[in-house]
Amino acid sequence: MTTSKESGYKLCSLLFDTTKEYDANLQTLLELINKTSEKSLIVAPEVCLTGFDYENYEKATEFSHIANEELKKASHDKIIILTMLEKRDGEVFNFAKIFFNGEIVYERAKAKLFRFGNEHKYMSEGSDEDIKIVEVDGIKIGILICFELRFKEFWQKLEGCDVIAVPSWWGVLRTEHFKVLTQSLAIINQCFVVASDSQNEECTKMSGIIRPHGEDERNENRACLEVAYDKKEIITMRRYMDVGIG
Repeated sequence: MTTSKESGYKLCSLLFDTTKEYDANLQTLLELINKTSEKSLIVAPEVCLTGFDYENYEKATEFSHIANEELKKASHDKIIILTMLEKRDGEVFNFAKIFFNGEIVYERAKAKLFRFGNEHKYMSEGSDEDIKIVEVDGIKIGILICFELRFKEFWQKLEGCDVIAVPSWWGVLRTEHFKVLTQSLAIINQCFVVASDSQNEECTKMSGIIRPHGEDERNENRACLEVAYDKKEIITMRRYMDVGIG
């Protein structure tokens, strides 16, 4: 049985364009969040508010302060997961954040930067020790940020999650990789995976939700895909195919 805390949740993967207008991107995100059901767990694409706007780097990192406050307001009875560029102690990081009930309840910096995209020239890496399971309103959540999806040791660190969120800006040339890896992550960890990739031209547009037994549903042309969260699916799969995940 699901607990009273976790029952009734919907999982939501988002898919939308990131423009050069940060305020417009934030309004798009807030409108999508507002349309979701109460008690939704929502995953937005990586750096969806600014993109990797290296030409306007100071502006992009400062915008996180505005976005933080707006997303706190939007997070009552909702779990919102995304990443944003932010400067701390003179260094820029790509922070994954979980907003819930008016607070940032978890954050960590991207631990594996995508060197083909020159991310390492513009920001610093976080520590992979910060990749961990965090429980929010009865749901055990893990986050892998885009390129981190390729590192199998991170999959093991998140063993036991109910939901793994994968906010991404994944190159369209490797679309099949994104599809296969997100589906495989759900199968091997026997959990839900909520993947959100950008709708921008260079990205896969393969946002979607994968169930613990591997059935995947992609957003296609939907800005928001909703799937009911049911802890019983996780329990059933782990009992049926017992590989030692508690």
